[in-house]
Amino acid sequence: MRKPILALGLAALVPALAIHAQSTREQPHGSLDKDCGDCHSAERWTPVTKPSKFSHESTGFRLEGAHGQASCRGCHGSLVFNHVGTACADCHKDVHRGELGSQCESCHVPASWTNETQMRMAHGRTRLPLFATHARLDCVACHRSQRPYQYATTPAECGNCHLSTYLATSNPVHSEAGFSRRCEDCHSVTAASWSSSVFAHPATFSLSGGHSNLACSRCHGAGKPHAVAATCFSCHEPAYIAAANPSHTAAGFPRTCEDCHTSASWRPAKLDHSATRFPLTGAHTRTECVRCHLGGRYAGTPTACSSCHQPDYARTTNPNHQAAGFPITCESCHSTSAWRPASFDHDGRYFPIYSGKHRGRWSSCSDCHVSPGNYRAFECILCHEHSNRTEVDRKHREVTGYAYQSAACYRCHSRGSADSLGAGRPLP
Repeated sequence: MRKPILALGLAALVPALAIHAQSTREQPHGSLDKDCGDCHSAERWTPVTKPSKFSHESTGFRLEGAHGQASCRGCHGSLVFNHVGTACADCHKDVHRGELGSQCESCHVPASWTNETQMRMAHGRTRLPLFATHARLDCVACHRSQRPYQYATTPAECGNCHLSTYLATSNPVHSEAGFSRRCEDCHSVTAASWSSSVFAHPATFSLSGGHSNLACSRCHGAGKPHAVAATCFSCHEPAYIAAANPSHTAAGFPRTCEDCHTSASWRPAKLDHSATRFPLTGAHTRTECVRCHLGGRYAGTPTACSSCHQPDYARTTNPNHQAAGFPITCESCHSTSAWRPASFDHDGRYFPIYSGKHRGRWSSCSDCHVSPGNYRAFECILCHEHSNRTEVDRKHREVTGYAYQSAACYRCHSRGSADSLGAGRPLP
């Protein structure tokens, strides 16, 4: 009886083994450890049930953006799903031919294969970050001389793209002027327009004042595109020749315009007279040039006071300079602050009339200098009670060199008092 029972058991086991063997042989997904019901239904094997219960995120590769719209066979050419790589290059052909590396996500995102924001960020890590106008350009606008989608060998120099602009520029003509082809020396990559130039004029001739607003062609005109002399006269010679107040040519003015003019404004001019042989001080600083430089004569103008003030010297009557034989060195008594009062040092050089006993005892020069116009002659006896010559002679009979004369009085009493005996100062 045991044999029929065993046979019956084997008969029941065979179909189950056959089904298991068949399911193992027909499993298309290899060793995928997932429940079939997550994707398939009992009614039919295909198409896959949507929405699927299978969570792709559980594999470590979340489907987002365009990946979420792709069919399973779009990425899984084989139904053995776990044989698919997760790197971009595993599915996407590298159109850049390896020149940009294997990190596709540096420029591309799942949401869109063409992501300009991400690409510009990646471009910022190159030798030419994209700013302003460059950021709005299509890639092929700059990368047009290479095979499609190849970018790594594109030169970063501006002249590579803008040479035609360089050659066509006429204000100024860059090629004739010998300008550098490094466009960035004058044009900023962050500028909104090409015409926004930041050219830095050489420090040997910095542009300031009126020069800062001039068009380049005003100085760098036809025939002198680049080698322009840095001297003012090289541009302002016509103004020098035309100047009439005063006439620069007639006066023999130097051609160093900057001696009197500034770049802020051609007028007013200011000559630094202190750099000449005759610095201007006092009232001279307020005097018009033509008062001293008669007839527009500047070169070789005398610096002696009398060259201008001889008429003042001649008409002075109190005292009469000419009759008295005063020296014509006006600065001996007068200063540039004011012609009057004069600072003639009578007390220090000759005789104290403004101090000591003689202070306030006279009213005019003629009180002592009784000979008109002769200031070398003076009288002491006429003012003092010395009319009794006999008495004066008696008191001075033991004085060596005594004489009843004013000059003799001065030799002993040079300071105007009885106790100031001694050798007198030289007569004027």
